[in-house]
Amino acid sequence: MKTKVKFGHIFLSWRRGSGFARHLVGRIKKSATNGVTFEYLRNNVLEAVKDGFKPYTEFPDLEKVYSKGVLESFGQRLIKTERSDSQAFYDFWAIDPKKRGDKLYMLAMTQAWIPTDNFEFLADFQPSPDLIFVTDIAGLTDQALKPGIVKIGDVLSYSKNPDHPNDTLAVEVYKKDLKIGFIKKVHSGIFYKTRGNLKVQSIDQNGVIKRIFVRVSFDMN
Repeated sequence: MKTKVKFGHIFLSWRRGSGFARHLVGRIKKSATNGVTFEYLRNNVLEAVKDGFKPYTEFPDLEKVYSKGVLESFGQRLIKTERSDSQAFYDFWAIDPKKRGDKLYMLAMTQAWIPTDNFEFLADFQPSPDLIFVTDIAGLTDQALKPGIVKIGDVLSYSKNPDHPNDTLAVEVYKKDLKIGFIKKVHSGIFYKTRGNLKVQSIDQNGVIKRIFVRVSFDMN
């Protein structure tokens, strides 16, 4: 039986493209009084604009707190259950079968990528028994890793680096002594609250390793 996944806000992340910095440009909140809302993080947006950022189509006003249609709009990015490959998708992202219809949960667990833009949704996961989620390693462009250096099933280690100049919750990922990259922003925060385990689940490679997905679990004792 799946344990309830706990997370705080979900942050809307954007970057110009592969190899560029991620900007946390917006925040999705859920509360008992206001329901699900979305708002831009003004200071972060100003930095993102320098890289070419433009507001999300359905939410053009950078000053407004949106309280209607948030999940309906962002939920359009989620996989349709009738697709023939939907079960493989759910298995890949460690989805609880009972929560496939929960759009907020699905945004948190899958990051809701689509090939036509550079947005992704990053949940502030909180420690809970048996929590498992999947994320991809950031910073691979800088490392230019050759195929075969990292393999599916490898257990990776990590090191917290709160002195990193761009992220006080930075977490570096290693295979033995070789630095692979970083845990993504927002996802890295939970590693400062409890001890995690990283296992390589999937690799996208062609000449160099382009993307590494890891399954993250935690020691709660």
